[in-house]
Amino acid sequence: MHMTDALLSPAVGTAFWAGTLASIAYSSRKLKEGIDEKLIPLMGVLGAFIFAAQMVNFTIPGTGSSGHLGGGMILAVILGPYAAFLAIASVLTVQALFFADGGILALGCNVWNLGVYPCFISYPFIYRAIAGNGQRPKKIAAASMASAIVGLQLGAISVVLQTLLSGRSELPLQPFLSVMLPIHLAIGIVEGFITAGVVNYVRASRPELLEPALLSQPFAQNVSMKKVLLVFLVLAVISGGALSRFSSTHPDGLEWSIGKVYGKPELPDGERGIASALKKLQQEVAIFPDYHSREGMPSDTAESRGASASGILGSIIVLFLILLLGLAVKTLRRKRVPGRGK
Repeated sequence: MHMTDALLSPAVGTAFWAGTLASIAYSSRKLKEGIDEKLIPLMGVLGAFIFAAQMVNFTIPGTGSSGHLGGGMILAVILGPYAAFLAIASVLTVQALFFADGGILALGCNVWNLGVYPCFISYPFIYRAIAGNGQRPKKIAAASMASAIVGLQLGAISVVLQTLLSGRSELPLQPFLSVMLPIHLAIGIVEGFITAGVVNYVRASRPELLEPALLSQPFAQNVSMKKVLLVFLVLAVISGGALSRFSSTHPDGLEWSIGKVYGKPELPDGERGIASALKKLQQEVAIFPDYHSREGMPSDTAESRGASASGILGSIIVLFLILLLGLAVKTLRRKRVPGRGK
């Protein structure tokens, strides 16, 4: 559900940039109040895993469409809402800047749609209400399914409203909404199963890792997360380096919905203005645009190699970006606490 700049007016894009930056500032402040040193590597590794997992599109049978993991719910359940939001914002920023996946003007909307709804609505009001103490696999499965579906439906509605506010008459409200909601319901069901599987693995392997987010408390001193970190690193390498080569070639849920209403999977880009300037900038800085190699080789080879290289490189960039962000938050906290860091 990565929006391109062509879907948005500068006013709407800027407004959601402002809202997203405010949410990042708020999350950073809340995280600074009680950041745990053990949380930082977990944020980085999970962020790298989500980046790689998002590259693997799965086909939605009978539709000609595909979907991919959003990841916001997985991050929120394991990390808590504030760390999760910063992690998903980092993933989407790296995708936009280095891989031209989602527009730069649209980045605020994308972070809002894929971060705010799962982290600050679905997780606290749906997942926690259903999961209870987070120790029963069936409750985790039910909570994961319900929260993933609601989060993705809210994101789909938000996309429709953002295009409406942007004056995109090519995508009328009712027809666009009538295709966006069903296809993202199907994608949300798949995401719910994946979320339940990941969370139940963590519960079975290290149940104490789920308690801090659920109870808003720090990790216990004797908690070891080496095994979990290693597993998610391996999963990131497998997803980004290998499975991404076999990603579905069908348009994703948003592109498919646009195609159903407009007749083509993308709206035409503006020839002038801020959106055009930002697209040119994006093409300049992107390492692997659309996860394809820039090399002059056959397109199928370029796609395959580009996807694998993008998966590995992008995961590394996300890992280090989140680690730097976590260290910066920790440093600021030490400076604010009397007697610390002297």
